[in-house]
Amino acid sequence: MSDDATELLDAIRDVSPRLAAAREMIGRRIIGQNQVVDLSMIALLCGGHGLLVGVPGLAKTLLVETLGVVMGLESKRVQFTPDLMPSDILGAEVLETGQDGSRVFKFIEGPVFCQLLMADEINRASPRTQSALLQAMQEREVSIAGEARPLARPFHVLATQNPIEQEGTYPLPEAQLDRFLLQIDVDYPSRDVEREIMLATTGVDEAEISAVFDTGSLLETQRLIRRIPVGEAVVERILDLVRAARPDQPDAPAIVRDNVSWGPGPRAAQALMFAVRARALLDGRLVPTEEDVMALAEPVLKHRMALGFAARAEGLTLPRVIGQLVDGLAARVAA
Repeated sequence: MSDDATELLDAIRDVSPRLAAAREMIGRRIIGQNQVVDLSMIALLCGGHGLLVGVPGLAKTLLVETLGVVMGLESKRVQFTPDLMPSDILGAEVLETGQDGSRVFKFIEGPVFCQLLMADEINRASPRTQSALLQAMQEREVSIAGEARPLARPFHVLATQNPIEQEGTYPLPEAQLDRFLLQIDVDYPSRDVEREIMLATTGVDEAEISAVFDTGSLLETQRLIRRIPVGEAVVERILDLVRAARPDQPDAPAIVRDNVSWGPGPRAAQALMFAVRARALLDGRLVPTEEDVMALAEPVLKHRMALGFAARAEGLTLPRVIGQLVDGLAARVAA
């Protein structure tokens, strides 16, 4: 084994206990949502952004706050409302008058200048305000008054979104949806889990948490993710899945050609390449497998696809479409 491979194996073994400790720390506050916690951690480990979707009251905001503490990130929160303006997020230049009477413009940073931005109820702001995050999420900088201003490293957006069926919500622009690495659906807990939540959160004591990562160790782990090798079979499965989800591809299955208006672009394949590595690392494995691709298909693809009007009218859902794509992929793997 080469020295580089040995170093990589040692780095993976070294970070695994820290990831397990972070999982346990988050689980003290977020009870019974293991998959949601894992997907949120995957988004951060990949250096990406996550979109948490669910009705109010499912601890989405608490999860983001907890992740900020445990991952050692400087966090800020923006409550998105219909009257929120882009400058409320990015910042603005104000005219200041000095003691000598001189007047100069001074830039006042907005909350986007942090390491973890919680965009709470992001779809309650207008599309214009939502779009203020486009450059920040992709390029890690913002342009204001003709000047590019870099953001902190690392920089992540974890946004919470209410279901679009609720009143007072706006659909997110497609370009912004594509910038989220994962869409993480937060569902109602089971009866037993809800009982555990009720008992754990209505007493005198509150679960204490502390930082497991810091900026340096998180950045190092993100670099480690990029070094994890991905086998040729996994690469091919990623391409098979993403390309099969595009209705204009000649080899797309009928359920996609007949019902999907638009499918995922190359950024979806990139997201899967990152996410399968992070999932393997989070599970203490040295390499990702084709099962990782299938497990992450829905969170990576769901927000990057849209159904046609007729398909929606017939009650077809994107999870069902993606499920059929995954089943076809699984059959191919088994063969």
